Amino acid sequence: MRLVTYCLDEGPARLGAQIDESVIDLPALAAFHNEELPQDLLSLVRAGDVVHETARRLLATDPVAWPADVCRPLDEVSLRAPLRPGKVIGVGLNYVEHVEESSRSLDTAKELPSRPVLFSKPSTAVTGPGQPILHNADLTDQLDWECELAVVIGRTAFRVSEDDAFDYIFGYSIVNDISARDQRRSGQWFFSKGQDSYAPFGPAVVTADEVPDPQSLDLELRVNGVTKQKSNTRHMLFPIARLIADITSGVTLEPGDVIATGSPSGVGAGMVPPQFLVPGDIVEATVEGIGTLTNPVIDAR
Repeated sequence: MRLVTYCLDEGPARLGAQIDESVIDLPALAAFHNEELPQDLLSLVRAGDVVHETARRLLATDPVAWPADVCRPLDEVSLRAPLRPGKVIGVGLNYVEHVEESSRSLDTAKELPSRPVLFSKPSTAVTGPGQPILHNADLTDQLDWECELAVVIGRTAFRVSEDDAFDYIFGYSIVNDISARDQRRSGQWFFSKGQDSYAPFGPAVVTADEVPDPQSLDLELRVNGVTKQKSNTRHMLFPIARLIADITSGVTLEPGDVIATGSPSGVGAGMVPPQFLVPGDIVEATVEGIGTLTNPVIDAR
């Protein structure tokens, strides 16, 4: 399933499933069949496998019989962030070439890390497709991009082995790990990466059964149509299973939590000369099989 959160005009957020160029309202579809589904994606994730299978079964029914208000053209709705995670865990320096460019431009170590480098983004940093990335010139003139595959957790996970890690994944999405490079404080990244709008997320969550090999997905990021990043998830230093095992060795992951699995090379800070986002820019982050997450940059002052 390709699951989205959408709005009609200025109405409330709704849980939907995207099929081709249409959005299916899942609670309305369930009501039509005298059944019930959660009203939002986070509740659906938390509801478990039986409810997930109900959604799949209802989507497989004959659409000819569906009432008109169940199905909407994609271009008539506004997508929002699929859900608001309890926590977003970022992974730094998880592509070898990014380790090298960061050591040149951001004073990080030249050596490959021996364990995943982890940081957090607050849920208030999350914003959706089409929503603005806030550029506050009072705080930064080094606003940077990072296209990342996002892993959405589906079950409570603690002390999970690498062999079992994929059993805890609900699906996959995209996070653009926005960073104010000049707001690192004594080596700490929270304010650099955690400000409002610094975690664009979406446009959809694609369930794990529809992503056969998340370690072979192409990634690309463009600014104003110009490609800045281009890589593949096969080049992760620490693959997804290792990340989940490492994080859950000491931190409980809960349904709806998101792991942003790291950025390939091509960030603005690593370019010669450096390039950073400014108001008016349009940023597009694409992950194969997931889609494209597009956000404008606006002046926040």
